[in-house]
Amino acid sequence: MNIGIVGCGYVSDFYAKNSRSYSNLRIKGAFDLNQENLNRFCQHYAVTPHQTLESLLDDQSIQLILNLSNPRSHYAVSKTCLDAGKHVYTEKPMAMDISQAKDLLHYAYEKGLRIGCAPCNLLGNTAQTVWKAVKEGQIGKVRLIYANYDDGMIAPHMRPWEWRNEFGVPWPAKDEFEVGCTYEHAAYFLSCLTTIFGPARWVSAFSSCQISDKGIVVDSMAPDFSVGCIEYDDGVVARVTCGLVAPQDKSLLIVGDDGYLFVRYLRNDTEPVFLRRNAIHQNVKRVENLINRIRTRLQNFEQFIPWPLDEFQIYEKVPFALPQSTIRATSGKRVDFMLGPHDMANAILEGRPHRLSGEFGIHLLEQIEALQHPERFNYRRKIETTFLPIEPLQWI
Repeated sequence: MNIGIVGCGYVSDFYAKNSRSYSNLRIKGAFDLNQENLNRFCQHYAVTPHQTLESLLDDQSIQLILNLSNPRSHYAVSKTCLDAGKHVYTEKPMAMDISQAKDLLHYAYEKGLRIGCAPCNLLGNTAQTVWKAVKEGQIGKVRLIYANYDDGMIAPHMRPWEWRNEFGVPWPAKDEFEVGCTYEHAAYFLSCLTTIFGPARWVSAFSSCQISDKGIVVDSMAPDFSVGCIEYDDGVVARVTCGLVAPQDKSLLIVGDDGYLFVRYLRNDTEPVFLRRNAIHQNVKRVENLINRIRTRLQNFEQFIPWPLDEFQIYEKVPFALPQSTIRATSGKRVDFMLGPHDMANAILEGRPHRLSGEFGIHLLEQIEALQHPERFNYRRKIETTFLPIEPLQWI
């Protein structure tokens, strides 16, 4: 399937790099209002540049558009692409508010087209492995979830506006700070939790801006910290945090009656999943006691230990649910950004629903609105949207 890209900014590098691993997907053309970004991207990846969006959309061989524009442009760009008869896969969020997102979905239905929305990490091996372990009852009935997406105090000290991707495009610091880390990042864990435990029913939340001066001039500053409790069916509750203040923590802990699952870095598609069972044999207890006695000697080497040292329990490494993949966006980023577009393209060709549907994107957005803007909903919001259950990938 031929693909067109709208938006040749920082993240476009990752999509283009990952696309090389899929023989059935071809990036044929691109457009960006920023001429320099457009030229850099197209020269780097040997893609045809288009000087206008209309020119890109006039290419009848292009069937699917990747909308990689800034979040506040997602609605307008996606609607224009749908109007031109193109399927759309958009970066997160689907739009900046629920009414816009619903309008896009309705418009896609009217035109007989598909619209899908990032992130796609729920299709990665880590999320699928967690899902499989929960579904198989390996930790019994789930009671509680702790999910975090804290990126560290990146601003102002780390000067993120100076970060560059492989072909020299800067990280969009101003836009990120104005849109807010919850809109930008919360969907990484919300998508996984919502897939595994079903539609969210209630969100109770608090948000604030803890660092008002991040080192560059902005038109407005969104909250850089949010925390919430999300209620699912069957009494499952998730405590979620998102921020640009606390030290980096992108972990996931799922607690059940019989044990718990732990992922140190949920953003990676191939991060190990660890299982701790509550039933401990006596010989395992003896090993734990031995480990505790040498704990102080190991503290300087925690970064090299592939399980949560602070707990110092005995963990099992859960076998991956999918064949091991080596696809990654960069050497240090074990992420495949094309998992979503690949699934969507295959679904279009096969005539089946794609997993990252518009309804799913709207449901995530309703939760994100409640987390970033709790004051609009008296700090507790009943979630009204829903979606059809998502099918897992072919587990081994």
